[in-house]
Amino acid sequence: MKKVNVSELYGVLGYSFKDETLLRRALTLGFGDHFNGYERLEFLGDRVLGLTVATMLFESFPNEPEGDLARRFAQLTRAETLAIVSEKLGFKNYLTCLHSGTKADVTKAVLSDICEAVIAAIYRDSDFETAAAFVRKHWEKLMHELALPPVDAKTRLQEAAQARKLPLPVYTELERTGPDHSPVFVMQVEVQGFEPCTARGPSKREASQNAAAEMLGKMKK
Repeated sequence: MKKVNVSELYGVLGYSFKDETLLRRALTLGFGDHFNGYERLEFLGDRVLGLTVATMLFESFPNEPEGDLARRFAQLTRAETLAIVSEKLGFKNYLTCLHSGTKADVTKAVLSDICEAVIAAIYRDSDFETAAAFVRKHWEKLMHELALPPVDAKTRLQEAAQARKLPLPVYTELERTGPDHSPVFVMQVEVQGFEPCTARGPSKREASQNAAAEMLGKMKK
């Protein structure tokens, strides 16, 4: 890769580096050289990004339980999302390689790591709030665009049990009545430390969902 002028990124980043070598290192593919490539910065940037996104979600969705916030967090900090930000800001055009002549495999995973490394470079060159402002600027819209599907009662119950460090819920079919074309199932769910809950439904799935919803209500009391 040819040598590039990384200062061209200042306008895109909304930040001018005092120590440009930090930005250069964030955009350098080290191929195993963890001290001269982006790897160490990526480690730090992951933590800056995580705390900032977690704070954004905590403040933006005050009525959501921790399970919903965790799903949003995972969506916003996964490699595919970071790669989107990298591509949008054009980081790929400014990458360099430590070893000349080495073919760079610029995968989404690499673009994701580079994004976190750039966040760390801004943090190291300035302070946490400046780096957090960069994250908020580029993740705010994504936070509202990447809507997650509704989570069913069984998933929420599993997460509630895990949050309490309990074994996973156990579902048991207790009864099936009615004709084949219109059956009625009775399902029971057990969670350690709570009385079992039972519910009916036209399928095992719906009966299980209804039982899980009953158990969730019991666990919140």
